Amino acid sequence: SRAWGSRGMEAAAGRCRVPLPAWWGVLFAVLAAGSCQGNSVERKIYIPLNKTAPCVRLLNATHQIGCQSSISGDTGVIHVVEKEEDLNWVLADGPHPPYMILLDGNLFSRRVMQQLKGTSRVSGLAVAVAQLSPPQGFSPGLKCPNDGFGVYSKDYGPQFAHCNKTVWNPVGSGLSYEDFDFPIFLLEDANETQVIKQCYQDHNVPRDGSGPEYPLCAMQLFSHMHAVTSTVTCMRRSSLQSTFSINPEVVCDPLLDYNVWSTLHPINSSGKVDPEKEVIIVATRIDSHSFFWNIAPGAESAVSSFVTHLAAAEALHKVSDVHLLQRNIMFTFFQGETFDYIGSSRMVYDMEKDKFPLRLDNIYSFVELNQVALRNDSILWMHTDPVSRMNETVEAQVRNLLDILSDSSMGARVTLQEAGYSQPLPPSSFQRFLRARHIPGVVLTDHRTAFQNRYYQSMYDTPENIGMQYPEGLSPEETLEYVTDTAKSLAEVATVVARALYRLAGGANNTSAIQADPKTVTRMLYGFLIKMNNSWFQSIIKPDIKGILGDVPQHYVAVSSPVNTTYLVQYVLANLTGTVVNLTKEECLNPEKTPSSEKEMYEYAWVQGSLNPNSTSRVPYCVRSTVHLSKALSPAFELRQWGSTEYSTWTESRWKEIRARIFLVASKELEIITLVVGIAILVFSLLATYFINAKADVLFSIPRDPGAVAY
Repeated sequence: SRAWGSRGMEAAAGRCRVPLPAWWGVLFAVLAAGSCQGNSVERKIYIPLNKTAPCVRLLNATHQIGCQSSISGDTGVIHVVEKEEDLNWVLADGPHPPYMILLDGNLFSRRVMQQLKGTSRVSGLAVAVAQLSPPQGFSPGLKCPNDGFGVYSKDYGPQFAHCNKTVWNPVGSGLSYEDFDFPIFLLEDANETQVIKQCYQDHNVPRDGSGPEYPLCAMQLFSHMHAVTSTVTCMRRSSLQSTFSINPEVVCDPLLDYNVWSTLHPINSSGKVDPEKEVIIVATRIDSHSFFWNIAPGAESAVSSFVTHLAAAEALHKVSDVHLLQRNIMFTFFQGETFDYIGSSRMVYDMEKDKFPLRLDNIYSFVELNQVALRNDSILWMHTDPVSRMNETVEAQVRNLLDILSDSSMGARVTLQEAGYSQPLPPSSFQRFLRARHIPGVVLTDHRTAFQNRYYQSMYDTPENIGMQYPEGLSPEETLEYVTDTAKSLAEVATVVARALYRLAGGANNTSAIQADPKTVTRMLYGFLIKMNNSWFQSIIKPDIKGILGDVPQHYVAVSSPVNTTYLVQYVLANLTGTVVNLTKEECLNPEKTPSSEKEMYEYAWVQGSLNPNSTSRVPYCVRSTVHLSKALSPAFELRQWGSTEYSTWTESRWKEIRARIFLVASKELEIITLVVGIAILVFSLLATYFINAKADVLFSIPRDPGAVAY
């Protein structure tokens, strides 16, 4: 580094013809060497925490929620809190505020967080995941999810509005919808948590009743958010930046993705279905949420229902006379439903504006799969809307729908029962369709009133929550193929749904042969809940998107789309319901060049295929299906109505960096002494350099050769 610096300075001096002082080259070389050593010095000072998940800021039309740090990050002395009594040290007794709390996951509750909120003695929080899910339940979601954006209001069923009749999520604390002015991180790695605890034990534990002595173990969290106040404010700022700035700085982005949909009979995706054609919509959501960014396992709240939906679609496509059914069936997977029904409200909007192949008038009936994995005594509850059923025509259609569903469960290990005529609909995508038109429909759930799921919208809604268990010692491939009891149970639900849909669509034959495959269900549960990067998922996706296969699946809707869940639902659905066609790669990638491809009716995908035995090469093939994507962006952003109360307005703030690290911090006195000594050394160095430079001709003069003779 020094040699390069000297040559560089000499070359620069030569080009500019300006003589430079000798000490400039030395200074330049020192700086260059310092920059090369900077990273290693940082590694000796800081221990980075690499497996963390932050709480980030989200905004809607009226306010902001979530967390953030200061622009330069927040630092505090670490204090481990494993029981509530430990908070006294942080809030009152500790002599070294502000504190960075390492909180046991079992204490992460609204009551504890309210104590920490609003005090200057807390600079941040790191939450250690509880080894076992809290037995009392934990849901940071709202008691009344998506309140105000469903069908019930002061004008439609006011007695049911705001969950007046039924509180659906009684354990909901609303913690995810609070605003915190300090950073909160989740520690995902138990080893990193242990490193922090060891640092705390070595340096921060009070000795003999007195406070610990310096140096102390500290933590620094970086999660500064760019957006503030509300979606109205941040979108207006982003819009002004985009209009008047050459390099606009966007401060927030709308939550968006894509809905996945397909039909039993192919339709022209760019045209319009004839008004007299009747279509049955089967729907479910594919997103979830928790307090922490991109930590959304959603086993019961999302995965159980959309896996059942996929299995039912496969079972129907295997029926021999499916092409003779008089009504079409549309399999729909909505994104962003957690955030005030983003996906379903967009599809309804597109149908109303003739931007979708179907119109609302084409919908014959609506069947939605909600949370279905935690059934008591194998009972599945059928929820309907009591307000629309006051219409005699709708009542007759709903009654027919309920009877067909009940009959389809005969002989199955699932019993379907009505939730009750006076019971309102639970939070569901169907509510958005009812806002536009009275449609006969039913929502299937495992709960009659309040959710069975005690971990709704939380990091504990995991495979264990829905009873997924595997024998010890299985390899990843054996685990993928192992049929769990949960898979068998959901396959039973899928079978009942498929049989009912067959009859609703006009099928007249015996339905006993319609059977969902438990092996398919168990593969999907493994892939969507335990390990996305498995051999089956690898074989059914395109080669250019294989990077989406991360290890731990998460189902947060996010702002960059499509997310991996959307892609995988798309390709799993294509694999289960599509057809392998004899096309070359070129023909598959460019089907419009093949006359018989019917490009307007089908989608084509060139997928990786399975590995050859004892080889690393794959056998790719072309899949033809009716699977399509449609935009799941709230109409509020299309209409630029950022303060809308009709549509979802959720946005996510942008940020520069998210990181966490621990280090030892010295006392304030030592820091001041170090600063003063450093300044003194700097001043002395400058004076010495000036003196040496001024006397350079004397100090560095070359002595005359005594043997030289001048003539």
